[in-house]
Amino acid sequence: MYGNLIILYAHVFPSINISIKLSSSPSSSWKIETMVRGKVQMKRIENATSRQVTFSKRRHGLLKKACELSVLCDAEVALIIFSQKGELYEFSSSNIKKTIQKYHDHAKANESCNIENESHNQQLKNDTITIQNKIDQVEVSQRKLLGQSLGSCSVDELMKLDSKVEHSLTIIRERKTQLFKDQLEKLKEKERLLLEENARLYQRNISLCEKTYTFTRRQNIQNSEVETELFIGPRLPQNSQE
Repeated sequence: MYGNLIILYAHVFPSINISIKLSSSPSSSWKIETMVRGKVQMKRIENATSRQVTFSKRRHGLLKKACELSVLCDAEVALIIFSQKGELYEFSSSNIKKTIQKYHDHAKANESCNIENESHNQQLKNDTITIQNKIDQVEVSQRKLLGQSLGSCSVDELMKLDSKVEHSLTIIRERKTQLFKDQLEKLKEKERLLLEENARLYQRNISLCEKTYTFTRRQNIQNSEVETELFIGPRLPQNSQE
């Protein structure tokens, strides 16, 4: 029973070391002691014997994992290990020299790509600095044109600013004059169209009045003739008159 129990613990908890102590006394019972393996501290092992044992175990496990990786995943794997005494241990799924040469070629290609990227990034930084300097100069010039930050300007700089302002004012006035002329031309064209429309409406009104007058006159004439006939009436016979 205890043997099955120990096997079960060893299978379920492989990281737990189980030791069994048997007492010679009949009255004593089985004692099961468990000891949990702690985490390995990542530092140099001071004891030479323990360090050599750990190196042998870890080296064997690493070579085994490299072999499994190459077989299971069909990967090209090369592993080189030098011990503290300079002993060489290696594993390669193919020709190790070809693998190392492939690594050097790949590293050179990456290095060349990194150099190009660094050059491009440096060029972008230089362009950014240049653009920022131009923006600063434009902002300073704009403030000076607005009459700000003039305390550090010399007489020559003030004369140049005055010339720039006068030139800008000339351009602005010319543009304003041109806009006024364009608006005036548009208003004149609108006035001409309104006058033509007014003339057409006037002629149309006159024609309509003439037609109305003619129609009214005809109606009056017809009404006058009807009233005359009704007033005179038909001629009676002579006997009836007597």
